[in-house]
Amino acid sequence: MGHWWTRNIIEPGKLPLLLALASFVLTFVITRIVVRLIRAGKGPFGNVEAGGLHIHHVVPGVVLTVIGGFGAVASDRHGVGSGIFAVVFGMGAGLVLDEFALILHLDDVYWSEEGRKSVEVVAVTAALVGLVLGGFLPFGVNDLSQEELQNRGGVVVSVGVNFLFALLALSKGKARMAIFGVIVPLVALVGALRLARPASPWAKRFYGRRPRARAKSRLRAYHHDRRWAGPRRRFQDWVGGKPDPAPEPERSLSGRR
Repeated sequence: MGHWWTRNIIEPGKLPLLLALASFVLTFVITRIVVRLIRAGKGPFGNVEAGGLHIHHVVPGVVLTVIGGFGAVASDRHGVGSGIFAVVFGMGAGLVLDEFALILHLDDVYWSEEGRKSVEVVAVTAALVGLVLGGFLPFGVNDLSQEELQNRGGVVVSVGVNFLFALLALSKGKARMAIFGVIVPLVALVGALRLARPASPWAKRFYGRRPRARAKSRLRAYHHDRRWAGPRRRFQDWVGGKPDPAPEPERSLSGRR
């Protein structure tokens, strides 16, 4: 275990990345526990307010992210300082991404359906950082040999091809596959080859005069969403808490909506 730790974490200088990931996940988990206790009216916790203004935890998150980011850049990645700043950065990133939906919508949607985006973004971020920590490099550069790495042309071609696969997957409405494909090119390749989702730019451009492809795309998207929507929502509810029910639309005096 000690040899593996030294060879795979210490020597490559990945300890700050590991510390940042650990503090990121831990901060997110603790934050969710605290806000769920506040929501339930339990424990000694409460919302932070100043002059009647509710201070969202994204605010200290931004401060910690800035301090940790600049501190990490200015530090030696093998030194103690880089580890400390990595922890600070991870904590800040955890606080910021926990309120990603608030930043995206510029509204307090923490306990609404839109707030689920925060949990999804945190899960994707943790998974991507975990892949990098495990040895994967963006655009498949880790798959090149030493000779290919020394050849700049080979590196440029590899990066360009894998980037093209990621763009194709994104154009087909497969955002998650495109994101993970930046780290694991095979994922982007699968997304680029598969049928596009019906509302994607690719489908609008190329399926307009192909009714069979359009119908197949809609059917496949329907079955995929039906299969995975439920488990994904249950996971998001388990991690981040169940959103508040949407308010019913007001009725007019005539009884019409």
